[in-house]
Amino acid sequence: MELSRSTQRKSGRFIFSMICVVCGFLVLVTRLVILQVVDSPGLSREAQGQHQKIQSVEPGRGIISDRRESILAINSTVPSLYGDPLQCSNPRETARAVASVLGLNADHIEQKLRSQKSFVWIKRRIDDHAADQLSHIDGIGVIKEPQRVYPNGDLLAHVLGFARVDGDAREGLESKYDQSLRGKRGRVVMDRDALGRPIFSKAFEEQLPAVGHDIVLTIDKSIQYVAETALDEGIELTQAKGGSVIVMDPGTGEILAMTARPTFDPNAMQQHVPEQWRDHGRNRVVTDYYEPGSTLKIVSAAAALNEGIFHSDDRVFTENGRYRIPGTKRVFTDATPHDWLTFSEIIERSSNIGMVKITQKLGEESFSKYLHSFGFGEKTGIDLAGESYGLLQPRERWSRGSLASLAIGYEVGVTPLQLITAAAALANGGFMMQPYLVAEIRDGDGHIVRSVKPYKKRKAISTQTAAEMTEILSRVVSQGTATRASLPSYVIAGKTGTARKFDPEIQSYSQDKLVSSFFGFFPARHPQLIILVIIDEPQTASFGGVVAAPVFRRIAEQAVSHFNILPDVPKRDFVVVHATN
Repeated sequence: MELSRSTQRKSGRFIFSMICVVCGFLVLVTRLVILQVVDSPGLSREAQGQHQKIQSVEPGRGIISDRRESILAINSTVPSLYGDPLQCSNPRETARAVASVLGLNADHIEQKLRSQKSFVWIKRRIDDHAADQLSHIDGIGVIKEPQRVYPNGDLLAHVLGFARVDGDAREGLESKYDQSLRGKRGRVVMDRDALGRPIFSKAFEEQLPAVGHDIVLTIDKSIQYVAETALDEGIELTQAKGGSVIVMDPGTGEILAMTARPTFDPNAMQQHVPEQWRDHGRNRVVTDYYEPGSTLKIVSAAAALNEGIFHSDDRVFTENGRYRIPGTKRVFTDATPHDWLTFSEIIERSSNIGMVKITQKLGEESFSKYLHSFGFGEKTGIDLAGESYGLLQPRERWSRGSLASLAIGYEVGVTPLQLITAAAALANGGFMMQPYLVAEIRDGDGHIVRSVKPYKKRKAISTQTAAEMTEILSRVVSQGTATRASLPSYVIAGKTGTARKFDPEIQSYSQDKLVSSFFGFFPARHPQLIILVIIDEPQTASFGGVVAAPVFRRIAEQAVSHFNILPDVPKRDFVVVHATN
């Protein structure tokens, strides 16, 4: 009986042991199934992450060049310093060594090197000498990164804009065409040894980066340089606050040069604080509007001729230099008093009173229609970000004196680009062209993926009216207010403007803050170029014919040689009598 009980106990222990073994085996099998089937993808990725490192590869940003394929923006590679805290045995000593070479804060670097990450930036975009000194230190590495370079410094800065360290594009064409220029990122997968160090001999590229598209502009770098130099000279000579210049082909809308002052160097954007950027960085040619003064008289004059209300030899009584609008207290004056002037002479001598009377006869409805037809109050459609609509009140909101004010370029805000586009319609037979800067976009192999052609938005005036206006404006330069813009052997058509700036502090127009301007196109009979010059707050003189016209001439006389523009009249010597209206 006792033996039987002992046998039973042994048998029970055996069975229990077997059950434990079977259960343990089942647990192991279950765990194995989980590891190899359920968790396999995740564990594989984790193992791969321990032995491989994926590094993003930035694509090469596309090149920007001018119409003659002279480079305006390109990429270069520069060394950037990074740290691998997991490989840094002595963060304090390493930080001190790096700080002494780069002039950085050692404590800040040490804090980075004590992190649990495998990659931290120490400093990006360092010089080659510093990279050579630091690359041998344990836990420190050097990566070559692309850097956007503008080889001409601040030339065309407002048009180009700039791209930051991480390819973040700001302003100008860099921003507008960022998707075309930036390309697509690639990535490189590198094997690592047991200590986590990259084995570069086994590195392989998993996905090649796609290079960004190249952009060819309508800009001519030589004329851009001429325009900027002439503007700088004009600003310095007149002690002005700033200014702008646009050079355009009036027949196509192509922008050949565009500049504004103040400006900036896109290679050194990190040196500009936000306040400086707001003052220097914006492209005032498209973002800022101003009251143009007498240059807007071309709209009143063209409208009156186009409607058949006046002819060039019709006479208008200009009140001997002083005229009060009937039913108001508004008084208009002329710089030089006259009694009777022909329609043509009113424009030649820039008579405010004559133009007010012409516009009054034209009427509000008709004048408003032509202002809109010439593009004021709307964007030109140029391929730049941040373009302004300008300021043109709906006709329903005009006051009793608005028609007279608008006739001579007040109570309206225009951008320089709007003004030159409107003036170009007089040069090209009456068409409003859409201005543009990008002529072609090409892929990495040089194939054209997009080509931009001239676009006629609408017909503002008849071809006959445009020809009559051209004839009148040519006399503005030959014998009127813009004689300082004349060139021997070339017939130039143009118009001056001098406008007082509204001062919000005194809630009135300033007596000493002015905007002086001039636009001209030539050769007048077959115009190839139109140039607008604006000088902001000149101190030594005020009239557009004295301040802005000479800048126009300096640009024009070099442009005729550069573009081989043939003269349209025989060469002859002549004497110019300078007017100052």
